[in-house]
Amino acid sequence: MKIHTLLLTAWGVMTLTTACQRSPGTITLQEPNRLMVFESDDEFLTYIQQAHFDYMWTGAEPTSGLARERIHIDGHYPENDADIVTTGGSGFGIAGLLVGIERNFITREEGVERLEKIINFLEQADRFHGVWSHWIEPTGKVKPFGRKDNGGDLVESAFLIQSLLCIRQYFAEGNEREQALAERIDTLWRQMEWDWYLNGKEVLYWHWSPEYAWEMNFPLQGYNECLITYILAASSPTHTIPAAAYHKGWARGGEIRSEAIAFGYPLMLKFNGAEDYGGPLFWAHYSYIGLDPRGLNDEYTSYWNLNRNQTLINYTYCVNNPKGFKGYNDNCWGLTASYSLDGYKAHAPYRNDIGVITPTAALSSFPYTPEESMKALKHFYFNLGDSIWGEYGFYDAFSINANWYPRRYLAIDQCTIAPMIENYRTGLLWRLFMSCPEVQEGLKKLGFTINQVFTL
Repeated sequence: MKIHTLLLTAWGVMTLTTACQRSPGTITLQEPNRLMVFESDDEFLTYIQQAHFDYMWTGAEPTSGLARERIHIDGHYPENDADIVTTGGSGFGIAGLLVGIERNFITREEGVERLEKIINFLEQADRFHGVWSHWIEPTGKVKPFGRKDNGGDLVESAFLIQSLLCIRQYFAEGNEREQALAERIDTLWRQMEWDWYLNGKEVLYWHWSPEYAWEMNFPLQGYNECLITYILAASSPTHTIPAAAYHKGWARGGEIRSEAIAFGYPLMLKFNGAEDYGGPLFWAHYSYIGLDPRGLNDEYTSYWNLNRNQTLINYTYCVNNPKGFKGYNDNCWGLTASYSLDGYKAHAPYRNDIGVITPTAALSSFPYTPEESMKALKHFYFNLGDSIWGEYGFYDAFSINANWYPRRYLAIDQCTIAPMIENYRTGLLWRLFMSCPEVQEGLKKLGFTINQVFTL
């Protein structure tokens, strides 16, 4: 299985320029003032959401309006890539723009203006059978993620269109300008050739390249972060896939089921490469920016119970702290993919656990573990904030055990925080995505049952 986003090698060096006016290649940096008194937990959560929303707002790549793959406050970058756009991370950030409008971080008009810039860019950017690449240059040209990974990335594009469909639903009955935006998003959605990525088989493939065709050879088989890819492919009004691809490919003919139990919590599904204690927590986040797991069931599992159990296993593992790392406890927990002591690692219980805590793991899990996540949030902010809080909220990862506090951000971690906290608070993104009639039909096609009624 492809580890999500990047494997970092040697660090290149680029100096960030502090400027009053942002231009391509520069970022305005300020020393953040950390507010220390809040009237309520609600006010505190709003403050946290706004800080992380800013990664996509003031920290965006200026030409496209999309999320930079990374922002390093220390100024050091690998491969001179400070302005590379990330497709999946931008999807999470786009969901955050809706949070920003709803929470009055920006006006509705400002949100529409930014989204028009984003859609202008996406319409002109390289696409491969309607699917965008993992990384995109500010020019709109593909930036290879690897030598053979220089074409369409179906999973990253699924994360992107998931949020764009939320945008479509949000503005579908708005003014003339907003309806035009919604229609352009609908066109992009209809142009995505999900069936092409079957490669003539009964399973979706992650990549296709015009130069290397299917040589990357990553079939999407569960369970991991890719569930939303099958949901969207089955929901496509123009390039749908048969239900057999889900059941025979993703679910592996039923072999996806698991009888494993960790700390008293059933895993329910086999987590690829991590079947005994679950995987990194982004598996409970990325597909669920829009896809509402509440009451969502198929013949294999209850997706609410699946995500809650995975989160509780992750939490309990950190509390038990079997490897004896300094700092792990019931207010300092959360293992997921992030920067690490040696490059980038998919941290999970026992697997790649080297004493690194990633704030997004606990914070993007608010819907599943609100009490445990709030306790972690308050500890991160009030007790550790001097070391791990910056211009765009919490830095990507840290290790008390190793005295390691890098001043660096990754979009895929940063941009899920505001949307998932919002889903916990109001269900905004869940309500919008699940109101898509195509999604409702796609879920039925795959045999899902939904114990809720979703309307705009």
